[in-house]
Amino acid sequence: MSSPTGPASGLPVRMPRPRQPGRHRRPEPVAAPEGAPALVLAVPGEPTTATRNLAEELLSIARSELPGLDARIGYLDGDDQGAYPEYPTLDAVLAYAATERTARYEQALAAGREVAKPEGPVAVVVPLLAGPEASTMRRIRQALVDSHAAAELTDVLGPHPLLAEALHVRLSEAGLSRADRARLFTVATAADGIVLATVGGEEAVQAAGITGMLLAARLAVPVMAAALDEEGSIASIAEQLRGSGSANLALAPYLIGPEVATDLLETAAKEAGCAFAEPLGAYPAIGKLVLSQYATALGITPQQAAPVH
Repeated sequence: MSSPTGPASGLPVRMPRPRQPGRHRRPEPVAAPEGAPALVLAVPGEPTTATRNLAEELLSIARSELPGLDARIGYLDGDDQGAYPEYPTLDAVLAYAATERTARYEQALAAGREVAKPEGPVAVVVPLLAGPEASTMRRIRQALVDSHAAAELTDVLGPHPLLAEALHVRLSEAGLSRADRARLFTVATAADGIVLATVGGEEAVQAAGITGMLLAARLAVPVMAAALDEEGSIASIAEQLRGSGSANLALAPYLIGPEVATDLLETAAKEAGCAFAEPLGAYPAIGKLVLSQYATALGITPQQAAPVH
């Protein structure tokens, strides 16, 4: 039986676990800063259920890294018909975020609370693109203008070592590379040359080439980038790789997924005479890169976010 001062004698007392000092100390869980702008994922391509599921999964990864994050999806080819459109356009999502922030401020004033007038961007827009695609980026910038909202646009997700990791995983899932160079077993269908397929012309090819060098280092095979949206580019690069001694080629899409139709990848791989892996999709590192772009735009790191109590 317990006494007012604690448990009865003889009963075990549960004491809080002491925090580990030094480098073994676990970091405190963090949450998004109070009043932080929304993260709006700008999704290109035709809106579909698969596209929405992909975007939602990526934002779920971002939220798990930063609890309390206000994350939303805006589609470049969305539809704003009806009160609750299934695929809201990017400009509509931004305009609504601005309206919400203004409403919260006015409600606080009406309730007699002393609050500072909100400043800074109402949202940070992160393009769902692995590399620079000029026409898509122009459309995103136009959506920001059309929304009349104070929003900040980040750069695309690549080039980045995590994208090389994701490409490696997708190739290994398709049986086109070993999952780990340290393992001694071989894959009978492993490629000895990789065509890195991107969209966006020469600028995108050059940017993909940086990630391609990182992928080549992981696989110890040559990797060359080519543009899916330039006729004959994939086949031409495939011939270059064969001319340099590669016999078993694979096409690795340097794409998240919504940017191009699946049949375009299949056609390009057929023309090049090689197998192909799946797009990067909802690989966990993609969600982390989305969050990283958001945090960089705000000039914060997870350590500077608000601790969760």
